[in-house]
Amino acid sequence: MARIPYADPARPETAALAERIVAERGEILHLYAMLLHSPPVAEGWLAFLTAIRQRCELPGALRELVIVQVAHLNGARYEAEQHVPIALREGVAQAQLDALPDWEASDVFAPRERAVLAYCDAMTKTIHVAPAVFASLREHLDPRAIVELTATVGAYNMVSRFLEAIGIDSADDKDPAR
Repeated sequence: MARIPYADPARPETAALAERIVAERGEILHLYAMLLHSPPVAEGWLAFLTAIRQRCELPGALRELVIVQVAHLNGARYEAEQHVPIALREGVAQAQLDALPDWEASDVFAPRERAVLAYCDAMTKTIHVAPAVFASLREHLDPRAIVELTATVGAYNMVSRFLEAIGIDSADDKDPAR
């Protein structure tokens, strides 16, 4: 359960932004209902995450694979709930999602996916990426893809930390009057 109430999206200072969120995301998810407490943060967040998810050239399956891995590593259930269905639509196999907790011992990942997961794990667990991990990544991705992958992993670490610090849960009632 969230530690503070969700914002009222109908407030005059957030109504236009709330409409934009609905237009871009289909609805006001719990995350955005919380972010609307600060219109500048919500607006920046929306622009940044929209760029990551909809404007980058990084293949959707790789993007969603690392988003779900970040959620797993950080214990961010809400993030995983939101992205597992997207990952499946983007072509990530259920067997791959199931194998993420012990992906290194699994045989369901191609060399490119293994390099991407090793990079994601390093960025998330230790922040510092070993030269060998980066060298392996360079064998599979060009500079643009590396920048987009790095931004994706960084962005979703930010998302999971925000979600978990405030206690956002998809079962929460988003009514600000609660």
